[in-house]
Amino acid sequence: MARVVLVTGVSSPLAARVAQALGAEPGVRRVIGVDSAPPAATTGFEYAHVDLHDESLARIVTGSGADLVLHLGLDTAHSAHREENVLGTMRVLAAAQRSGTVRRLVVRSSATLDADDAAEVERHTRGLQRRRPDMEVALLRFANLIGPGVDTPLTRYLDSRVVPTVLGSDPQVRFLHEDDGVEALVRMALNDGTGFFDVAGKDSVPLSHCLRRIGGRRLPVPASGLRVLRGVARRGRIDYATASVTRAVRAGLAASLDTRELERVLEWAPSHSSAAAFDSYADTRAPRGTSGNRHGGPRRSRGAGLRPVHVLALAKATLGR
Repeated sequence: MARVVLVTGVSSPLAARVAQALGAEPGVRRVIGVDSAPPAATTGFEYAHVDLHDESLARIVTGSGADLVLHLGLDTAHSAHREENVLGTMRVLAAAQRSGTVRRLVVRSSATLDADDAAEVERHTRGLQRRRPDMEVALLRFANLIGPGVDTPLTRYLDSRVVPTVLGSDPQVRFLHEDDGVEALVRMALNDGTGFFDVAGKDSVPLSHCLRRIGGRRLPVPASGLRVLRGVARRGRIDYATASVTRAVRAGLAASLDTRELERVLEWAPSHSSAAAFDSYADTRAPRGTSGNRHGGPRRSRGAGLRPVHVLALAKATLGR
């Protein structure tokens, strides 16, 4: 039977690419991309507007007869909308549960989500598994997504001229290339595997190496200094030291990301290691002092530097005054 696929979050480049790729798959008759904002392009899929605060998503799921739903709308890039992570997931799960046609659900989660948000997303997803044992459910936890087209709190942190880091610490960070993220989601959508899976490139990269490669100046400060900057960041346009960056860096520390089950189920592994994924991102960043990137495009602007008020706040935190 020809499949009807619904993909949430298509205003993001990753979800739009997944929708396009699925639209080109044999046996897929129709792909509907939904979001509260339109995507840059809709080649290969239809776009439908939804509002998280009404029943529009449920109406589209029911009216389309979708049998495969991919929930890719988790916002890991803009911490101001973190509360919508859980709300959006609950809306998608409720619509899938009530549908008489949905047979498979794939949820994109992230190791960089707030711990409470991630726990809520996974708790609600497990709850759907219990209530609808006839439905195939798979959840993919992404490591730090990176690549030439990625814009996240972590990439903005790395792009800062002066990058505060914790004194005496050089964490290992794990990455997932954007191309591998798309491939993992498409493969899982067309697979029948169920469960919760970690997705990450092999190995890890020291944060110090990332900063040297990009050209940012590392500024080691006590952990209390980072907490002060985090408070300043909430009140101004500073991309470093935010809580979302802290989560992103810590997500790579761990040995908690285990990709063996994903590789077993999909018979596939990411083609980029963490180092190769980061290099593909770094290669698009212009060397210090130039105005364009190596591929001729405009250089991405670096985050705001430390101003006197930030230096004073750091000094007070360091000296305990």
